[in-house]
Amino acid sequence: MNSTKREEVSSHLRYIRLELRDMHQMLLKEDLLPDAGDAREVHAQLDALHQLLSDKNNKKIKKQYGNF
Repeated sequence: MNSTKREEVSSHLRYIRLELRDMHQMLLKEDLLPDAGDAREVHAQLDALHQLLSDKNNKKIKKQYGNF
């Protein structure tokens, strides 16, 4: 994984971790469920991260099996 992708993945993971930590604290301290918008935001970040990692794998597979 090149350095820019690594930084991008790291950034996505850092954001997701912070958001999930905030949601967890809200559940523990205030007995409140997180806002649906916040949950959608984290889900979108997870999708973006998955897409970023999937694109790399798809390119590898296409390179390996592109001639068949």
